[in-house]
Amino acid sequence: MQPIHILLLIAAYFGVLLLISYFTGKSSGNEAFFKANKQSPWYIVAFGMIGASLSGVTFISVPGWVEGAQFSYMQIVFGYLAGNFVIAYVLMPIYYGLNVTSIYQYLEERFGIVSYKTGAFFFFISRVLGASFRLYLVAIVLQQYIFDEWNVPFEITVILSILLIWIYTFRGGIKTIVWTDTLQTLFMLIALGTAIYYINDQIGWSFSEFLSSEELKNYDKVFFFDSFLEKNHFFKSFIGGMFIAICMTGLDQDMMQKNLTCRNLKEAQKNMVSFSFVLIVVNFIFLLLGALLFIYADQFNIATPIVDGNVKTDLLFPEIAINGGLGIVLAVAFILGLVAAAYSSADSALTSLTTSFCIDFLGIEKRDQKDQVAIRKKTHIAMSILLIIVIIIFKHVLTENVISNLLTVATFTYGPLLGLFAFGIFTNYEIKDQYTWIVALISVLVIVGVWKIPSELIGGYKIGYELLPLNGLLTFLGLILIRRK
Repeated sequence: MQPIHILLLIAAYFGVLLLISYFTGKSSGNEAFFKANKQSPWYIVAFGMIGASLSGVTFISVPGWVEGAQFSYMQIVFGYLAGNFVIAYVLMPIYYGLNVTSIYQYLEERFGIVSYKTGAFFFFISRVLGASFRLYLVAIVLQQYIFDEWNVPFEITVILSILLIWIYTFRGGIKTIVWTDTLQTLFMLIALGTAIYYINDQIGWSFSEFLSSEELKNYDKVFFFDSFLEKNHFFKSFIGGMFIAICMTGLDQDMMQKNLTCRNLKEAQKNMVSFSFVLIVVNFIFLLLGALLFIYADQFNIATPIVDGNVKTDLLFPEIAINGGLGIVLAVAFILGLVAAAYSSADSALTSLTTSFCIDFLGIEKRDQKDQVAIRKKTHIAMSILLIIVIIIFKHVLTENVISNLLTVATFTYGPLLGLFAFGIFTNYEIKDQYTWIVALISVLVIVGVWKIPSELIGGYKIGYELLPLNGLLTFLGLILIRRK
């Protein structure tokens, strides 16, 4: 597939998104941008959240993770299920009860302005980094298979990617995204099914023969109980996954903003529960695809791509889909799926960053009515520029599998949010609000220090995603120290 064909395909795809944006963005007011007027059908939100949750990271990086980690990622996914039930029945009643636009407004109600700003700040850092990870991944794929052919710099690729998102979200915001996410999830799932079908067909297998093959057995180990010292032990992965879901979904303005567009709490809970079970199935199929990719690469001597001297297992899927000789149908499906998966999370991230900055830092709801829309639009542009800068920095500092980087960063940045919300929900204490940011900062610094401890100094124990609940616990204990009756 030639680069010009890929570019035309992406242009056509964005044409469809712009059409959706035109119809959903007719009302450019802040109520539609921030809350979609609270009229989103729960089943549309649930289906769209699949794509937003998986994103380009899952679409490319999870299959690429299979070679080194087998199916151990499913242990984390089962933890997601437990965490999503906590979100549905503990956090959502709070958000709907307070009728918040930004979920961090709860912290102001519970503790005060400094806690509110602290929580919003850690979300802001978390989401900037998370969105940048996801967009970085799609940008390097576009660079590798389109723009390198024309000697276009990586920086221009990133700017074009962000510009496209800005164009179709600047008017309708979350109201547009609820509907574009639905389309993007559909394309992603079509690409997943098409890839599995065509690769199996080329090998000469039916899907059932693939599932029973000896080759799959080299990759399909799900549960790891061998040694608690290892990073992928079941208990550590499950607990880590549960808290990752609570933090990266339930305490994240991006994901919760979609849920808050549902008509009422009951419908939002239906959305979360149904989404949780579908997510398990879809993640498992992505891991099956990952095993199939490595089997196919081994049989047909396809080398894993190398970028800047580093082996990038993240790029094996695009390499096989575009250059693996499997035909134009798979190449088209992959490109559509990749772009859909990447932008389904990136567009909502841009909108949620705009929402959080406007509500939490600029106090837009307290500004003059006539100035509010202008403030929001300027903030939307500023957030776009910020993402461009961070993605370009990532090009020069990232070397590992992207999803591994993403989940590691989450253990640092979401921990203070976890501790703040847990303390607010499960205790009746007030705190000396002015010291909250100090507690949160110390907690993060301690966790970074723990993370850097060599495993040989702690009996061979390999630290994993359990750092996230530990981070939350440290924040919780720190808040006890500054409590007041």
